[in-house]
Amino acid sequence: MFLPKSVLLCMQALEQAGFEAFAVGGCVRDSLLGLTPHDYDLCTNALPEQTASLFDGYTLVRSGEKHGTIGVVVEGEVIEITTFRTEGGYQDSRHPDWVRFVSSIEEDLSRRDFTVNAMAYNPVCGYVDPFGGKDDLQNKILRTVGDPQARFSEDALRILRGVRFGVRFHLTAESATLQAMRALAPLMDKLARERVFDELCKLLPLVKAKDLLTYSDILTQVVPPLAPCVGFLQHNPHHKYDVYTHTAKVVESVPGDLAIRWAALLHDCGKPDTFFLDETGRGHFHGHAKVSAEKADRLLLSLRAPTALRERVVFLIAHHMTELTPDRKLLRRRLGKYGIDATFQLLALQEADFGSKGTDEVTDTFSKTRSLLEELLAEDACLTVQDLQVDGRDLLAIGFPAGKLLGSCLAYLLEQVQDEQLPNEKEALLERANAFLQGNP
Repeated sequence: MFLPKSVLLCMQALEQAGFEAFAVGGCVRDSLLGLTPHDYDLCTNALPEQTASLFDGYTLVRSGEKHGTIGVVVEGEVIEITTFRTEGGYQDSRHPDWVRFVSSIEEDLSRRDFTVNAMAYNPVCGYVDPFGGKDDLQNKILRTVGDPQARFSEDALRILRGVRFGVRFHLTAESATLQAMRALAPLMDKLARERVFDELCKLLPLVKAKDLLTYSDILTQVVPPLAPCVGFLQHNPHHKYDVYTHTAKVVESVPGDLAIRWAALLHDCGKPDTFFLDETGRGHFHGHAKVSAEKADRLLLSLRAPTALRERVVFLIAHHMTELTPDRKLLRRRLGKYGIDATFQLLALQEADFGSKGTDEVTDTFSKTRSLLEELLAEDACLTVQDLQVDGRDLLAIGFPAGKLLGSCLAYLLEQVQDEQLPNEKEALLERANAFLQGNP
């Protein structure tokens, strides 16, 4: 296993002082999979105060010291060094009731969540793998360390982490582990919403439709608006799948950007609330985009999502039925009103939505619309008031009073340019502005 110079320096310093030192957890797992670890964590039998004393000449991060972790800044990187430890019960399914330092790496590994995360490495000793993590990686198995009921009861977030590890590393949860994940999923209601949101944001860019279907009973526990969608038939010739299956396919079909993935996940969650059958037995969902957006807004507020992300997700859901066709005038207006990024995201969501119905319907509307959007951007089209060849100062100079009338005139000029009724040229714009001022635009 390759260890960076900064990690080796810390390990050697600990060992020269008479302590043990191991790389542990995710970095070992990733290395065995041929992946480059994002960070390296170390474990040692040195107590926190001994570690701090040993690295006295370095900048230290001591925020985790009460749980045994000292961060050592080496060449601009923080290497976290944690004393071997074990933990007590988790009465709140979030925090250990107590932490006790122990003397062996094996005992430390026994407290960890999954076998693939319960391995350690030392350049001299080699791998320490008391629970068969290497074999489980090779056989693509997700298994808890010890009793799965106990592991998930200790910290219910491990259930979501298990979903993420399964998805990311293509691991299949063995039967006892999967049964416990499903049975104990309600414990996740006790978790801090920020922890759930963070885990979902790590998971969403990775998931395929089959993952969302496999773990539907777990995911709907933390994303409640999706629960009524599972198995909800649409009774519509344009939709082959139930709402949840359609949703899963849309999520897989959009780019991995968080905003559009969240929007895809929740874009139809209002359908069960708006469903009705007409006299022919055909299902309809009038107003479902608005209801879905409202549900998404409430969910993301409860999860403490960043405001900018929440607002973008809600916008995409609310507008996912809004017309986007290869019409120059229409697309200029959309780009000017929504912005470039949001317009392209909306088009991607609509294309995925159309392509995930399970029917034989085909269209070239999306490719034509995308091409025209790119063409408009290449032309440096006039999209916003700021793109006009006149501004407020120009209008003040020809006699406009400051205030609403001036703003209304600029908006009118932009509309005329976007509708190709007026060239974006200063002389023509000022002439039309003067007519507007005289009440005869």
